[in-house]
Amino acid sequence: MDNILESEINGAVDKMILSASGWRSVFADDGDEESSSDKISKAHCIIAGAAAYVFAEYLESKAGSGKPLILLAGDTRPSGSAIIAAMTPVLLSYGCEVRCAGFAAAPQIMAWARSIGSAENQAAGFIYISASHNPIGHNGIKFGLTDGGVLPAQEAEKLIEKFKVFLKENNNLQKIEEQIFNANNTNNAKDINEKINIAERIYKAQPKSNVGSFSLDDSRGSLLKYSDQSFKAYYNFCGEVAWGGSDLLAAAVKDSLAEKPVGIVCDFNGSARAASIDKDFFTALGFKFKSINDVPGKIAHRIVPEGDSLEPCAKLLEEAHREDDAFILGYVPDCDGDRGNLVIWDDAANKARPLESCDSIVRAKARPLGSQEVFALAVAAELSHLVWTGELKYGDDGKVITKAAIAVNDPTSMRTDRIAEAFGVSVFRAEVGEANVVSLARKLREDGYLVRILGEGSAGGNITHPCAVRDPVNTVLALAKMLCVRSTDKQSGLFEIWCKRSNQTDKYRKDFTLSDIIDSLPQFTTTQAYHKDAVMRIKTKDHSILKARYQDIFAREWKEKSDELKTRYGIYKWQAIACNGTAERRNIKNFKEAGKGGLKILFSNDKEKEIAYIWMRGSATEPVFRIMADAQGCGNTIEKWLLDWQRQMVMEADSNA
Repeated sequence: MDNILESEINGAVDKMILSASGWRSVFADDGDEESSSDKISKAHCIIAGAAAYVFAEYLESKAGSGKPLILLAGDTRPSGSAIIAAMTPVLLSYGCEVRCAGFAAAPQIMAWARSIGSAENQAAGFIYISASHNPIGHNGIKFGLTDGGVLPAQEAEKLIEKFKVFLKENNNLQKIEEQIFNANNTNNAKDINEKINIAERIYKAQPKSNVGSFSLDDSRGSLLKYSDQSFKAYYNFCGEVAWGGSDLLAAAVKDSLAEKPVGIVCDFNGSARAASIDKDFFTALGFKFKSINDVPGKIAHRIVPEGDSLEPCAKLLEEAHREDDAFILGYVPDCDGDRGNLVIWDDAANKARPLESCDSIVRAKARPLGSQEVFALAVAAELSHLVWTGELKYGDDGKVITKAAIAVNDPTSMRTDRIAEAFGVSVFRAEVGEANVVSLARKLREDGYLVRILGEGSAGGNITHPCAVRDPVNTVLALAKMLCVRSTDKQSGLFEIWCKRSNQTDKYRKDFTLSDIIDSLPQFTTTQAYHKDAVMRIKTKDHSILKARYQDIFAREWKEKSDELKTRYGIYKWQAIACNGTAERRNIKNFKEAGKGGLKILFSNDKEKEIAYIWMRGSATEPVFRIMADAQGCGNTIEKWLLDWQRQMVMEADSNA
C-alpha cells in the first residue's frame, strides 16, 4: 500500500465518529455532507472492509469454533451499496456465512437477528449500513448480536478499540485492500466478484422482487438473499410487541376498527421503511392506509422528520381526510426507519385548524407533533395498556403494587415524569444513545422491575419491550390502542384509565377523539433537538474542561439573576445532574464530572417541585454540541429565556478556550 493511500485512510478515520450508536462520517466521495453521490473513496472502501473484518473476528472470538453468520442490510442512502460491495469480499474471504436483506428498516434487521439466534458453536450478528438522521452524504455502520439491538456500550467500546489496533498493525490495511480490489489474484476471484455483484443487486432490490434467491457456496462461505425472510420475521415480531401477548387487546383493536375504521397516511421519504412491512401490516389489522414518496432511495426532502419535513405528510393527511374522514393520523420516518414523528387531524372543532403546541415546532392545519410529545403519548398509552391487561396492579388504596419503571435519556421532557408519576411508575435516566437506554432497561429488569416502554424523548419514537430499538410502527400502534380500546360495561378503556390515573376524569367522554387524547398530556414547553437554536458548533475539544468553565459562569449568573428567576419564573433552587452511560448522578459538585456525557441543571420552585431544566451534551453521532430547555406550562416564555441563557453561557465558556 502506498503512503498516500495510507495517509488518506488515517485522515478519514480521524474524521469518523465512533460510538455505540454507530460509526459515522461523510462517506460521499466528494466530501459534501449533502451529496447524493453513490460513490465512496478507496480509503473509505478499505475502512468499511476493515470494520467488517474486525466484527467477524469479534464474533468468532465469542463462539469458540465455527465461522460467524452475519446478517447484512442498510437504509437507502446513495453510498450504501458501495459500502456493501467493500464489505462483502472481506467477509467471504474470512469464511463468514453472509445473508443480505438489502434495503431494510433498522428494526427489521434487528427483529430478523433476534428470530435467528445463534446456532450451536456459531456466533451470529448483524451489520447495518446507516447514518440514521444525519444528512444524506453521511453514512455509517451499526453492529449487533442476536438479542435484537445494537451492541451494548461496553461491547461497542471493545470493538472500537479492536478496530483502532487493527488499523495500526503491519500489513492489515494492505490485506484488506487486496481482498477488496485484487480479487483477480485469488483462486476464487470469479466467485467473489459474482457475489459482490449479487450483493449490490440485492441491496437495491425491494422485498418480493424478481432478484431471486441465491445460495452460492465456496470454501469461504456463502451469500444468500434473505429480504423475504427478514420481512416475515419483522412482521411477526411487530404483532408480538404491540399486543404484549394479550389476544384480548388485539381483538379489541380489530373489533373497534371493523366498527369505526381509522385511516393512516405515511410520507416514506424514500426511506428503508418504503421497502418494509408498513402497508401490509397496518391494512391486515384493518387500518386504511395511504402513502407518498414510497420508492426506496428516492429521498424527497430532509431526512430528519422534524419541522418542515412533516409538511408533506400534513398536506397528505388533509387531502385524505377531505375524501374520507376516517384518516386522522400520519407519520414520517427517518432514513433507516427506526423513528418517526406523527401528524394528527384536529377535529375538536370539526375542521382542520392549528392547535397550540408546547413544543417549538412548525404549525400547520394538520398539526405536527414534536418528538417529546410523541414519546409522551406512547408512554401514556403503554402504561394504560399494562393497567388494562392487569400487569400493572394497584391496591385497594389506589397505590401501585407492581414494581414498574420506564427508562429514558436525560433530555427527555419532564412531561414524561408527570405521566409516570400518575401511574406510580419510577423513571430512570441514562445518557443520550439508544444503547445506553436499552442497557439501563435491561439492568432494571434484572433488578425486578417491569419495564414495557423506554426510549429517547428528545429524539422521538418509543422502544416497546421486547423490541430493543425505536420503531414508528410501535409508536403509531401505541396511539391507535389508546384510540381504539374503548370503555365497556365491564372494563375501562385505555384513555379512561389514563384520565382516572391523572385525575382528569373531566376530560373523559365516551365519544372522545384523538385531539382529546393529545390535549390531556401534561403541559411542558420543550426545545426541539433539531431546532437551529439547539445546535451549536464549539471549539473546545475536551468537554469536561468546557463544563468546568461553564460552572464558574453559571455560579456568577445564578447570583446575578436569582431574584429575577424567582419573581418571573418561580425558580428558587437548582441542582446539577450528570448522565454517563447508564448512570445518572444527582447533586454533583464538580460539573467536570459529566465529562463528555450529559450535564443538566434542574430547577425547582419554592415547594421543591421540579419545574424546568437546561441541558447540554456534545453529539456522539454528529460534529455538533446540543443544548435545550424544558419548562412546565404551555405558551409561556420560560423555555425560550432559559435556552437563550444557556446558549450565552456555553458560548462564553467556549470563548475562553
